[in-house]
Parts: sequence; structure tokens; C-alpha cells
Amino acid sequence: MRLLTASTVLLFVGAVSAASSWSFSDASVTGSSKAAKSVARKFSASEKASDAVLLGPKDSIKVSLTTLDDEAKAKRPHQAFLLVRESSGLEVPFALTLKQSGKGTVQFSQKDLPKQLLHSPSPLQASLVLGSAGSTRGSITPTFDVELKLDSASPAPSHHDPLRYGPLAEIDHTFRADPKSPPRIVSLAFALAVLASVPTLIVTVSLCHRETGDRDHVIPLSSILGARLTLVSAQWVLFGANLRHAATAFSRAPVSHAIFFGSVVGMECVFYLYHGGWNLFYTLPIVSLVGASAFLSGTKALGEVQRRRLAGER
Repeated sequence: MRLLTASTVLLFVGAVSAASSWSFSDASVTGSSKAAKSVARKFSASEKASDAVLLGPKDSIKVSLTTLDDEAKAKRPHQAFLLVRESSGLEVPFALTLKQSGKGTVQFSQKDLPKQLLHSPSPLQASLVLGSAGSTRGSITPTFDVELKLDSASPAPSHHDPLRYGPLAEIDHTFRADPKSPPRIVSLAFALAVLASVPTLIVTVSLCHRETGDRDHVIPLSSILGARLTLVSAQWVLFGANLRHAATAFSRAPVSHAIFFGSVVGMECVFYLYHGGWNLFYTLPIVSLVGASAFLSGTKALGEVQRRRLAGER
């Protein structure tokens, strides 16, 4: 007795579950062709059409049906479309035109299908998709198959595979090592070599210097300012610097000479520190500051030197 009751309950639950989704009735598919008579094929929610529908280049397929809700009443769902797909999974939807009574139709031809589907070696599969926002469950029901017949007189439709993003081959790249500054001992050796050449230049210029007539050789101010600021002190010696006039120069323009000489020494220190380990982010701002001070102070300092040389003071 209990077994019979349990079996009855299970059958009732199964029937309710089967009827709790969208369905349809009075469904038919018609293949319209100018070369042959139209043939209508019936299908239902439980059984698809037995024969495939032929779709030629000038043919069309029309589907008519009535949608039913979970209570088997004719009603229009929120979504209803016919899904045509091939074996690879590529598909195209066709929305049904529905009335409030649930009666709906959809029609498509071969030109409405994407070119990719026209290359399918097997018949296309058509399924009806019904869905709603309410409590009634949606349904996907196979309905019929579509057999394509292409126009033999026209060239076969061509298409290019779409661009698909995916993983590329692994790139094995070895980055170069960071540039390294020369050893400090090398930078110090070159700095000492430069400083050691200054006394030699002084002695050489003192031995080779000769006065020409009543006036000494005049050094243009523009030639001095156009040279590199880091070698200004060496140019002074090369063109006839006289250290005995240092007191006179500092008495006439003390600030300009002091700042200019300090800028030259500071520039050499900056280059030494750059070769010793500084990078450009530290060096460039300081070089700009020292260079600006050397230019502004050098204009007045070297101008004072030029005036003394024009006056015949060597």
C-alpha cells in the first residue's frame, strides 16, 4: 500500500515538473520553393520533424506555432527565438514574431545565414528557445534539421577565420646588465693627471711668452666664453695667465672672480663624482646650477681681465 502511494506521488511530481516549463503546440515548418511545391512538416515538444527541410539559394523556411506556459495555457513568453546551429557550435538566432495569444511565426532564407554556416558538411540543427522572467522555467527544444543546397552556378561563399586571441610562444629574453661606473682609482688617476698638467702649462707659457711692441696680444672675450666651462682655467694659462695679477683682479671684482673660480673647481668636482658613481639624475641638476653661476660670474670676471689687457697690463 505504501509502495503504491509512493509510486503515485513520484509520478505526480514528475508530471508537474515536466509541465513547469514553457512549451508549444500546433507547430509546423514549411519550406517554400519556387521550383517545387511547399511541404509542411509537423513537430512537437517531444518529437522533432522526421525529415530535414531543404533550403536552396532562393528558398525560405517558415515556422508557425503556439507557445504554452507551465499551465498549458496559450501565452506569450518574454523571449522566443529559433536557434540554427551547426555541429561545431556556431549558431545564429531568429526571433519569433509573437502575439498576446501565443501564436508566433518566424521566417528566414539562405541569405540570412552567415557564410560560415553555409560551409557546414552536415545538416543544420534548429531548436526553439522559450524563456520568461517569471517562475516558469525556460526550455530549449530541438525542432527540425535544415539541409542546405548551394547554387552550383555561383561561386562558393568564402570567408576568413576571425581573429582569435590566445597564448603566444614564450619569449626568452636576457636583459643586459646595468652599466657600471669605472673604478674610483681610475677616475682619481685621470683627475690627478689633469691637475699635474697645469704646472707644465704654466711653465711652458711663461717660457714661450713674448711681448710684441708696446701692446700685448689681446684675447677676445667671446673666444673665452665660447670654450667649455670646465677648461676655462686651463685656457687662462694657455693664453698668458699671470698669477701676480690675482691680487689686482680680486680687488677690482672680488665677488665675480671668487664665484667664477669656485664654479670651475665645482664643475671639475661634479665630473669626478659622476665618474665615481653618480648618475645623470644627480649630475644634470648640479651641472645646470654650476654652469649658470659660472656663466653669470664669468661675464664680469673675464670682462675685468680684458680691460686690464687692453690697458697693457700683463
